[in-house]
Amino acid sequence: MEKNKKLPTAKIALGILLLALPFIFTAVGFQYGVLVCCFGFLYIIAVSGLDIDFGYCGQISMGHAAFFAIGAYGSVMMHQYFHIPILLTMILATILAAAVGAVIAYPASKLVFHFLSLATIAFGEIIYSLLLNSPGGVTGNAVGLFTDPINLFGISLSSNEGFYYFGLVCTVIFLTAKWLMVNSKVGRAWVAIRENSHAAGGMGINVTKYKVMAFSVSAFYTGFAGAMYAHLVRYIGPDTFTQKQSVMFVTMMLFGGTGSIFGPIVGAMLVFSITEGLRMFEQYQMLIYGALLLVVIVALPGGVYGEAKKLVVRLMQKRNGGEGNAA
Repeated sequence: MEKNKKLPTAKIALGILLLALPFIFTAVGFQYGVLVCCFGFLYIIAVSGLDIDFGYCGQISMGHAAFFAIGAYGSVMMHQYFHIPILLTMILATILAAAVGAVIAYPASKLVFHFLSLATIAFGEIIYSLLLNSPGGVTGNAVGLFTDPINLFGISLSSNEGFYYFGLVCTVIFLTAKWLMVNSKVGRAWVAIRENSHAAGGMGINVTKYKVMAFSVSAFYTGFAGAMYAHLVRYIGPDTFTQKQSVMFVTMMLFGGTGSIFGPIVGAMLVFSITEGLRMFEQYQMLIYGALLLVVIVALPGGVYGEAKKLVVRLMQKRNGGEGNAA
């Protein structure tokens, strides 16, 4: 009973803290912290999507910056050229990213391991080249495009505080949707495919169907994060959507831990905070990501969240064992 009471109390306390965080940052004179949280929310959504594809379905993607770009450019271009409201362009661009993901996933579902990663890298490079050299310069090419902030039912989210609450709500929605999916029949099929695709097929699971579904859902998440990024920064250029961005997503996912709800949250916030803290060494970003990946592979194979969870379990077992001996 005590544990059941503590859990809701902790959730309520966390909710109050998240709602009050912008005011706390402003009170201590650290308004930049609000902007960091805004970026944190969109990266959590993007990495949670990648985790659905890799952590639950076992498909590695090294080209998710492409879907990030489709979401960003799709929303900006639809708003700029067709004057569609931004919230609607974000949804349409996200659906477009998911549709492209499904088209790419169908032939890619036959590939495994390094062949799949090479295919996704190639797709990312194709999208980057199109952004840099678009027909008629519709993407602004190397110059990029400027855009407007999100306008939510007549309220402009031009301030970091306004975007913070929008991002918080979106993150809760996307994480809840992920939790529902991975705990459903679909999620169980993804895990079965991750563990052994041949055995899953033998049990009657349509492997290709569920692989395509996981990839398109992942693209949907990352596409929406890209649209959020575009209207937070209000400028997009091809250099944001290079292979380095894809590597950053993978680093966040592996650093936090795969196949969980909280792993991508921990990974996204930690890696982005480290990147921001070492901004003066921006030219060494790939070196930093490589070092983080080595740390994960060698010392933290389950990621920060995964290893912390294992440690808590060990401590609880020792504690219970000690209590049993004392008894």
